[in-house]
Amino acid sequence: MAEFEGPQRAPEQAAHGSPERLRVAVGCGVGATIETYDFIGFGTAAALYFGDVFFPDSDPLSATLLSFATLGIGFAARPLGGVIAGHLGDRVGRKPVLVGSLLVMGIATVLIGCLPTYQMVGVWAPVLLVAVRVLQGLAFGAEWGGAILMTFEHAPWRRRGLYTGITQAGFPVGLLLANLAFLFSRHTLDDTWAWRVPFLLSAVLIAVGIFIRLKIDESPQFEALKESGEVVKNPLLAVIREDWRNVLRAFCLRITETAGYAVSVTFVLSYLGDDDAPDVSSTTSLIALVTAAALGVAATTLWGRLSDRIGRRPVYLLGCAVSVVWGIPLFLLVNTEAAVLVLIAFVISYAVCQNSLAGVQGAWFCELFATKTRTAGTSLAYQLSAVVSGFTPMIATALYSATGWTGPAVLFSAYGLLGFVATLVTRETWGADERREADRAVTASAEPALPAVH
Repeated sequence: MAEFEGPQRAPEQAAHGSPERLRVAVGCGVGATIETYDFIGFGTAAALYFGDVFFPDSDPLSATLLSFATLGIGFAARPLGGVIAGHLGDRVGRKPVLVGSLLVMGIATVLIGCLPTYQMVGVWAPVLLVAVRVLQGLAFGAEWGGAILMTFEHAPWRRRGLYTGITQAGFPVGLLLANLAFLFSRHTLDDTWAWRVPFLLSAVLIAVGIFIRLKIDESPQFEALKESGEVVKNPLLAVIREDWRNVLRAFCLRITETAGYAVSVTFVLSYLGDDDAPDVSSTTSLIALVTAAALGVAATTLWGRLSDRIGRRPVYLLGCAVSVVWGIPLFLLVNTEAAVLVLIAFVISYAVCQNSLAGVQGAWFCELFATKTRTAGTSLAYQLSAVVSGFTPMIATALYSATGWTGPAVLFSAYGLLGFVATLVTRETWGADERREADRAVTASAEPALPAVH
């Protein structure tokens, strides 16, 4: 079970969290919004533009594969970012990691908007694209663990699912803003600027995010850990040696959510733009995704809140079960070419399949690891899964070329099945016993202090 930050402060923390709890949750959510805007924006651009801009000498299918391979490289870099951030977060503190990751992401994203195209510099264009994508991956890999842990460790016990859900909701907000930016630029700018402007606009968001995060207080649990002298010298080695099973479980749990998104959103966007696929305009696809993302802002938080009431595992089992059966219906709906059914497909894929898992992960993953190795453990599991997820659109594209849409559909369901099995073998960290213990601590915080005996 998740730890309190000290025996004297346990009842107060259990009942109310820190005084900064809401500001931290919102501040971390704003940062997550910005980082997602930058990172996911790349996925949208890869599906819609980068094949023509950076790989024009390839046939359309090869260009798409190369574009998604570049997308995957950023995901492959995320574990290294997670390892670095995990070490620093458990050794130096959560706050420096938050500020640093956001700054690196901002620089990399603005650079993407400034890159020369293949027509300008030839092969150097994709090389430069890969280089800045690696920087994005390192920054995004460092982001999640720091943001979620800060929120979790400031939050009251009974509402940790809700508060981490607020931070996790920053991701659909970022998805929403990124696709609104591309929807706007696609219809107001020529092809030269349509993909550049969304990346350049992130400079404004980065400045706002840095300002907010500099005002956030350090985690009270990490401060208590430093005061007690229990900071681990090498948290990464410690968590691998002592808690590798939880790292593996969280890794599998995470794949269902993020790799499922890679099939149901990133690949489907590209699939609907293929000449041999259903005739669905990019505008219809983006509007459907924007709607799903808007609903996902509330859905992520509500799924997290539900996990506070009934436990982490039941909610996760539900999301995985829906994912298992959703693969075939997802493609059947988008294949109809009917705008309303395409919209329904995106909403269920995102607000139900993805958000039900994302809304629980923040609290559940943190509760699986001890405070002294929490950043290292959660970041390692979370970001290792990104390697699989990052190359999933490329795998789905290859399956599509060989089997048609049934290949990606089965792949999506297979990811759901992996998560379902992983959920069954992962311990419940917020069951009835844990909730009763939290209630006792809350009751203790409300009891008047006994008068001193002289």
